[in-house]
Amino acid sequence: MKLRSIALLIVLLPASSAHALDAVQQRSQDLLENMCARCHAVGRTGASPNKLAPPFRHLGENKLYDPDFVQRLQSGYSSIHRAMPTFRFDRDSAEAVTSYLRAIQTKKD
Repeated sequence: MKLRSIALLIVLLPASSAHALDAVQQRSQDLLENMCARCHAVGRTGASPNKLAPPFRHLGENKLYDPDFVQRLQSGYSSIHRAMPTFRFDRDSAEAVTSYLRAIQTKKD
């Protein structure tokens, strides 16, 4: 009986980890939709409402893999665009958002 329980746990553990990752990515997408979707496309598809605002799936490796990106999100991320407000994220949200953004990157349409 004990071996069955252990085997079941081994089978279910990866599924629960994947579910947790999906929940974190969904929370990140919801956060970005709430804060940024007025101008940017925040998902894997769709055009940005503001033609000057790039879809987040096109941010690219240079920005997202910069080791300071998470810190900039925490300190107050803003852009050279005057119309873009400054956003500040707590550490967990900054890391989750960065992970989500990395996951949705595609080549430009």
